[in-house]
Amino acid sequence: MYKVSVIVPVYNVEKYLKKCLHSLVNQTLQEIEILVINDGSSDGSQKIIEEFQKKFPLKIKSFTKENGGLSDARNFGLNSATGEFIGFVDSDDEVSETMFEEMYALAEKYSAEMVICNLQKVDEHGNVTQKLTQIPNMPEKIVLDDNFSVFSDLSYFACNKIFRADLFDNKRFKKGIHFEDIQLIPQLLLDCNVIAQTQNFHYHYLERSDSITKTHTEKGLDVLQAVEDVEIAFNQSRFSRRKAELRNFQILEGVYTFLAYLAFVNDDEVYKKMSLALRKFMKEKHISVSEILQYQRFGKNYLLYLSLKKKIYYSLYFSGQEKLLRKLVKNTTP
Repeated sequence: MYKVSVIVPVYNVEKYLKKCLHSLVNQTLQEIEILVINDGSSDGSQKIIEEFQKKFPLKIKSFTKENGGLSDARNFGLNSATGEFIGFVDSDDEVSETMFEEMYALAEKYSAEMVICNLQKVDEHGNVTQKLTQIPNMPEKIVLDDNFSVFSDLSYFACNKIFRADLFDNKRFKKGIHFEDIQLIPQLLLDCNVIAQTQNFHYHYLERSDSITKTHTEKGLDVLQAVEDVEIAFNQSRFSRRKAELRNFQILEGVYTFLAYLAFVNDDEVYKKMSLALRKFMKEKHISVSEILQYQRFGKNYLLYLSLKKKIYYSLYFSGQEKLLRKLVKNTTP
């Protein structure tokens, strides 16, 4: 039996795919299967997949399907995975060669259902542009009943974690939405007793030059729906009485994450629609501006530790200066 199944959805990434697959076939963990799901690519991705499968037949498992999006490809992989643990790697990213060996060892050591590592952003030349520490100032082993604040502090990327396979029993990524990680990963965490972490920056997230121009649309409203879906699962979980953590999750993901996306929306009508949706969300959840400004993450005021540009962005929004805000941040990073 494989210790880890790594699911790699592929869609038109021939420029980056070799580096990604190379980092996976050279993992120090030997008991690993790499499920490469070609989600209807129209470029040369399939040829690259076939080359790797021929060279590494015991590790690479190749699948092709009609294009259905990231969630659909991941779910396809989940239906075929046989490992004790599941990992997800985006096909334009890379991982360190010891990533899955260390994370599996931590899962075994602490009987953890989920293991997390740090990420770092890299440019197309391999230069590190940003380090993203996930759980600072906490031990390797985290018992959720004793440290449930991590529920609202975590960044819910799928790619820097491994999950015990049975967490996905009767759970799958929601199809046809953006921000599918925010929708599902918190629900998986609610089914955990112990999580583990390493402070090593194993996952290398590529900031592609062609992704900067991506249009931000009202698909960003999926963030708010994802938060709603998590709230339903939360209220049905054993943590249902921990309302403070749910509240903080709603503030981090439903307000701050949503606003970070909203800053890139260029269409004024779409912006207005989404801003009104956020105001409605805050009203329905009874989230006040003062709560947002006082929100703490990992025991520190979140707003105070942001860049000056982001502080100005959020401050202007919550003070009702949206017209000025639009002039200042349109087409720029908040």
